[in-house]
Amino acid sequence: MNRFRASLFEAFLWLSVLGYGLLMRLLALGLSRQRLMAIALHWQRAVLWGLRRLCGIDYRVQGEAHLLEGRGQIILSNHQSAWETIALGRLLPMPQTWVMKQELLRIPFFGWALSLFEPIAIDRSAGRQAMRQLLTVGAERLARGHCLVIFPEGTRVAPGASKRFGLGGALLAERTGAPVVPIAHNAGCFWGRQTLGKYAGTIDVVIGPPIETQGLSAQEINRRAEDWIRTTTQALVEYAAGANPAAQGRDTVTG
Repeated sequence: MNRFRASLFEAFLWLSVLGYGLLMRLLALGLSRQRLMAIALHWQRAVLWGLRRLCGIDYRVQGEAHLLEGRGQIILSNHQSAWETIALGRLLPMPQTWVMKQELLRIPFFGWALSLFEPIAIDRSAGRQAMRQLLTVGAERLARGHCLVIFPEGTRVAPGASKRFGLGGALLAERTGAPVVPIAHNAGCFWGRQTLGKYAGTIDVVIGPPIETQGLSAQEINRRAEDWIRTTTQALVEYAAGANPAAQGRDTVTG
């Protein structure tokens, strides 16, 4: 039953991507970015509704008061699943700029819609050029009050595993003095990286206190963010395992 419901959700997800992506491309010339974002948020709500109804996966959030309305800020979040790439857009202040790998823009319909919101699409093989792009465009967006979203692990990492954080977000914070807001979650316990199966339960998201970065080195900023995210994520993964052992999933690294 779990696999059947998960398959239904996957069909629902990709049909929604096709429908909403096509709609946004067709309306792009006649609508403002704000109205296009309203359509994107409607899509996110629809997907989270489908996930709840078909797979029994909901979520709850702690620490929303730590988000800084009306101020440029850098969001650093762990990356376990596709879930956070959908749900965080609904939780974070507007306007938003997402840092992502360039390949995502090539996905039919999904990538075409993403490109409308001018993300910072990084060519990971470009080395220093990619870092210059992040620092230059990121600083400009932060000056305009954007919420800049970065997954410093660079790829999805299974619950219980770890990957060293990239320094890009911390370098941007050092250069601009923008605060860093860390986020931790256990979405990968319920929606894995490489499995069709979904595990019913409630994803926990914790938004940490802002790290004021004035006068701190990039290395120190990264250390503080990484320590908080790792510690909090581990506690959330252990909580999910204790509350619902099935939620660990086949994608979880234990022991």
